[in-house]
Amino acid sequence: MIEACMLWNEPNNKSHWDPAIDPDWSQFGRMVVLAAQAIRAENAHLPRVLGGMSPIDPHFVHRLAGYGVMEHLDAVAVHGFPLDWNLWGIDEWPAKIAEIKAATHLPVWVSEVGVSTFGAEEVQDWGLKRTAELLRGQAPRVHWYSLYDLPREWEATTRHKEAEGSSYYRHFAMGLLREDGTPKLAAKHFHDCAPAMGLCQWFHHEDHRLDDAVEHMKHMGVRYLRTGLSWADWFRPDAERWFDRLVKALEPFQVTATFCFTPEHLGVEPHHTSAPREPEAFAEFCATMVRRYVGSGPTPEIVPFG
Repeated sequence: MIEACMLWNEPNNKSHWDPAIDPDWSQFGRMVVLAAQAIRAENAHLPRVLGGMSPIDPHFVHRLAGYGVMEHLDAVAVHGFPLDWNLWGIDEWPAKIAEIKAATHLPVWVSEVGVSTFGAEEVQDWGLKRTAELLRGQAPRVHWYSLYDLPREWEATTRHKEAEGSSYYRHFAMGLLREDGTPKLAAKHFHDCAPAMGLCQWFHHEDHRLDDAVEHMKHMGVRYLRTGLSWADWFRPDAERWFDRLVKALEPFQVTATFCFTPEHLGVEPHHTSAPREPEAFAEFCATMVRRYVGSGPTPEIVPFG
């Protein structure tokens, strides 16, 4: 069951929102306001969460607040990967959360946190345990990223790809499970974190891993999950059937559905990171998803992590 909706993913990260098109995030702010209003018109209870920021930046929060965005949201989210990409240490997690809490009255979620096995599985195993210790009681939702490694034949969503060196290849080693579904060391200890800690797992269009993922998550004790419902994918052939299958398969979990990614034909530039030419079109997509998969009734209570 969908318990919350998230508006975009890492909007202050140039790999997910094009700064050349929208350098001051004013177009993004308008799009979020319109989408949040459209969602509220469909369901008066569904929490609306600002897409997880990466980097964690209180100035970004202040900028959006200046556009009136925060008045239309129920929570903000952050992403952090201090053992792989961020220029701060894992023990700084409480301080990073505090920075955002000081910038807004809204609850702060951690919608992606993870550690790669690029160097060693033992690093991820230790990082999982330490992250759980540091974030317990700090946020209502903590989503570990991710269940699966990214398949090697796919591309990671980042602008510079292999030119990023080892930073690029770490994207492929974030899973608790290898690409073939076999468990890594940390997977054996995720039971100690679940169900208080949830997972974030993105599913591609017609993703062959979906049914196995559901069984793995049940076995691991996962209660809540974050995934994406891609606006760009909504225009693929037979999209409604795939979306219906995805949402149906994830019914055992309390799902935060992330609405993001611009269809090429609707962007200012033909790319999924582009601002849409008409932000009202994104708002209508969000409304359609809520109407189709949530309805107008109450959603589950969000019990805080820890």
